[in-house]
Amino acid sequence: MGHLNGLEEYLARNYAVSVFDTAMTAGKPWEFHLHGHSVLRGVVLENRKWDITLDIAGKEKEELQKIQVNYLHPADLSESVKPLIKTDQKVESMNLEPILSPHKRYFVKNKSLFPLMKEKEVLLFTLLDGEVLRGIVTEFSRYDVTVSMKGGVLVTILRHAVYDLRNKKGRCFLKSFQDKHRDWEEGSLFIS
Repeated sequence: MGHLNGLEEYLARNYAVSVFDTAMTAGKPWEFHLHGHSVLRGVVLENRKWDITLDIAGKEKEELQKIQVNYLHPADLSESVKPLIKTDQKVESMNLEPILSPHKRYFVKNKSLFPLMKEKEVLLFTLLDGEVLRGIVTEFSRYDVTVSMKGGVLVTILRHAVYDLRNKKGRCFLKSFQDKHRDWEEGSLFIS
């Protein structure tokens, strides 16, 4: 049985890292794009297992369940991010709810993400609310995937919010498809 060169080392360094820790350490406002197309802007004060505490300017502290977050980015990138987000009307019309059970989510294997990141493949992430984010994976962890969009704008997608993942040619990278097709075995990183 083969393996991907460098994947184990990458996961040892990055798998437990959370974007919420990064946002909390930054100490500056981030923009949180939530399920249902609402947006919150605030500073992360505390990061717990299932939720975070935000300091929202002019309001009291607010508790936010992580499952409600689709994607996030530093607030100062807001005007750059807005025009880059597209919508898949068909997915949006499905009115999908956040998926609480990890076993029922649209899962993307680390074995798929790692070569896509290394090869800098342009990908289309479709989220449960129908938002479509196009970019190149720059890093990923157990919880999230950071994508460099047009102009190098970095946005972090929560893995629980992913509905579909495809490349520009339409090739699917969800676990349900890749368990059979195993594209990671075709790349230069695969060692048999």
